Amino acid sequence: MRLLACLMLFSSAAFADADLIIENAMIVDGTGADAYPGHIVVADGVITDVLAPDEKTTAKQVIDAKGRVVAPGFIDLHSHGNPLTHSFTNFLAQGVTTVTLGMDGSSDSLTGDGLSAWRTKAAGKGLELNVIPMSGHGTVRHKAGIDDGTRALSNTQTAALQQALRDDLAAGSFGLSLGLEYVPGVYAEEAEMKALGAVIEAEDAIIMSHMRSEDNADVEDAIDELVAMAPSGRVHISHLKVVYGKGTARADELLAFMEGKRTSGTRLSADVYPYAASFTGVGIIFPEWALPPTDYKALRESRDDELKAYLAARIKKRGGPDALLFGTAPYAGKTMAEAAREAGKSPVDFMADLGPTGGSAAHFVMDRALVDRLVMADEVALSTDGSPTMRHPRGYGTYARLIEYYVREKGLMSLEAAIHEATGLPAEIMQIEDRGIIKPGMAADLIIFRPEHVHEETNFTTPHKLATGFDMVLVRGQSAFEYGKATGKRMGQVLTKTP
Repeated sequence: MRLLACLMLFSSAAFADADLIIENAMIVDGTGADAYPGHIVVADGVITDVLAPDEKTTAKQVIDAKGRVVAPGFIDLHSHGNPLTHSFTNFLAQGVTTVTLGMDGSSDSLTGDGLSAWRTKAAGKGLELNVIPMSGHGTVRHKAGIDDGTRALSNTQTAALQQALRDDLAAGSFGLSLGLEYVPGVYAEEAEMKALGAVIEAEDAIIMSHMRSEDNADVEDAIDELVAMAPSGRVHISHLKVVYGKGTARADELLAFMEGKRTSGTRLSADVYPYAASFTGVGIIFPEWALPPTDYKALRESRDDELKAYLAARIKKRGGPDALLFGTAPYAGKTMAEAAREAGKSPVDFMADLGPTGGSAAHFVMDRALVDRLVMADEVALSTDGSPTMRHPRGYGTYARLIEYYVREKGLMSLEAAIHEATGLPAEIMQIEDRGIIKPGMAADLIIFRPEHVHEETNFTTPHKLATGFDMVLVRGQSAFEYGKATGKRMGQVLTKTP
């Protein structure tokens, strides 16, 4: 049976002022406050009223949400992909109505030809959900005519880089994304980063960064480097984690360190995904001197023994060849150990032959107790760091896991706290004034669900299975997803930074 047949009735008041009323809801409003019963009234894609249970009104369309929670649509602070070329149904299926794109230093699909041009394309085709656009550091560099291998910038290059960022911000970008473990971010020097930070501070935009290191011994130094870009500005740590770190005490230590930065004046925030495995390119296990634009073939001829010694130590430190699971062809679904064995090579020889651009993989390098403590932190928002195609369950299951594991099974968070972490908090971080909370005047991006029915279907073996239990997902008051299927409606918008 279709969900509309289950939930939606059509009012006889054909000329009612409201387009929609969601009746008998248990409202979790995104602020973290206790849930309360009521009715939500929507007109022209906007919440116009929130009524008490004994108040009545009429509308063209009525949804009886009895026995269900109604919450704001989730706002994903770190996503990948291009909604003009791929369906984002996997995000809708887990309650996401807004994604943040252009992350980890690359925004070629959004801002490479100009953000205004991408907005025009998006308006023409329509979007399944809303997009928060970011400007990737590498993309901005390319716009300024700076190649990937350049380290120290000239004054002319620095000025061109700053102007390219200003142009993107003027076109509506929310800020700058960095990938400081990736090319070209790995080559960015302090002067370049501070020059970009000065623009961000002046425009009250945000820096969102995959930090230079997430290793246990280096993570505080990496945060210091990030904060130094914009000491009094808005600085955000993408997918907060401590690789090799153990336990809740280490998580608390890191959270206290971050609070100290906020106390000193930096508006520091962070997001986290609820998995103990990351997903990124295999280049992360290679030394910087082997990364592009290095001539890798020539390097193998001159420094092969040194390279293999480095790889052997790095693979061992990261849990061994069984702790890396390939997510890209031709080795997708195989561990490094399995792929090497099938190739008749040692893991070190196999990886050396594959090279730093040889694919992406899940890396099982984190501690579950530490991750759980970060997810539970009131000041840390949630993200997927996922995409429609990535072979990691976070792209399909993050928000289902939040409800199923953290709220229902383990009781580590209240439903209200979990919803705030996925809605009101990310809206606050991004300074989005019309989403993330249920109240009059807000966009009607809403999800309707029974918490007890939410289930994460995905795993590392079958990573592309849609979450279940989010019965209806509304974008601007229109049903974008219902009863396990996208409706095909495209009511999403490219959001614009509030001046």
